[in-house]
Amino acid sequence: MIVDCHCHAGSGDGFQGPWDTEARIEPHLARARAAGIERTVVFPVFNSDYAAANKRLSRIVRAFADELIGFAAVHPARDAGRIASVLGRAVEEYGFKGVKIHGFDALPTRETCDVVRHYGIPMLVDVVGKVQVVEMLAQQYSDVRFIIPHLGAFADNWNVHLQLIDQLVRFPNVYADTSGVRYWQLLVTAVRRAGPRKVLFGSDGPLLHPALELYKIKLLRLPAAQEALVTGGNVLNLLGTPAADRASVLARR
Repeated sequence: MIVDCHCHAGSGDGFQGPWDTEARIEPHLARARAAGIERTVVFPVFNSDYAAANKRLSRIVRAFADELIGFAAVHPARDAGRIASVLGRAVEEYGFKGVKIHGFDALPTRETCDVVRHYGIPMLVDVVGKVQVVEMLAQQYSDVRFIIPHLGAFADNWNVHLQLIDQLVRFPNVYADTSGVRYWQLLVTAVRRAGPRKVLFGSDGPLLHPALELYKIKLLRLPAAQEALVTGGNVLNLLGTPAADRASVLARR
């Protein structure tokens, strides 16, 4: 099974661009199906109220329950004092399997990490190039799994990518996704240095095409077992998919 670990869905209220206005999942899923992607992790676009955005996303996930896996979103600063409430509802009521935090909102706080640790869910955190933050997160919360999208930076920062690869090697609880990484050779380096268990396929849909992002992984020409990890096995492990289900999933590849 191919699992996309990074996709946006739902509506926002910022109207500055697609990233805070609307991410329509239907056309994205049509493209994903054509590319052979069977499951997709989704989280809200930027919003002024993530509790409301999570609720809207839960309806989308229910509508495509066989294909979508929900991740909540929180704003570590604006939601301070109620992180447990926002994430608790998302996990316990909506069945969400992780949380997405974006550094353009605010970087993770102790409150955020403590709640994530309590629920045992992974945190996908866009550090917007500030990979020094990963040093502190990974050490202070060694039992929390952190997924760093875009290999550390969406802005094609070669130096940041290299620094994050070093962190992938050094910290067992730090992972990276491949979404939007244009410096393809650094994906090769990430897998070679950190190993295929530390890299996850992500598309950053719906704005980026899932087939194009997946093809970058195919071009790595990994052995079949390693490619299966990158394109689905790793995220299933992080989400706590039961071993029997994982075996069934991977057997269908």
